[in-house]
Amino acid sequence: MLDFSGVNWWAVLACVIFTMISGSIWFARQTFFPVWWKAIGKSENEPPQGSAMMWVLTILASIVEAIFMAIAVRAMGGVTLLSGVTAGFFLWLGLVATTSLTNKLFAGHLKAWVLEAGLHLINFLVFGAILGAWH
Repeated sequence: MLDFSGVNWWAVLACVIFTMISGSIWFARQTFFPVWWKAIGKSENEPPQGSAMMWVLTILASIVEAIFMAIAVRAMGGVTLLSGVTAGFFLWLGLVATTSLTNKLFAGHLKAWVLEAGLHLINFLVFGAILGAWH
């Protein structure tokens, strides 16, 4: 059974806020958005479609991710900033990078995977740092 009693909810909130900020910067029109947009097969003239539900689900996914990262980092011994970063890296490598790579390979979007996995790597490293150092 999962033990949520050791979850630092303030650290989880900090992680969720970080994902919103990092994603906004990473995929801004001035940074990687144009390259990513082209890599997923969209044209420059095709505007991105967004909705309130997209943002609700994105935030919900970030909350779930941060909660389970908190549990996993703690279970992996992540009780310092460095051990948290290490746990975050291995969680990213073993779960996020590999599963998302498979999806993008079959979709023919390897360049998009590099951009997406890069952001997830940064998020997982920072999550690990926050959750490892702030308990």
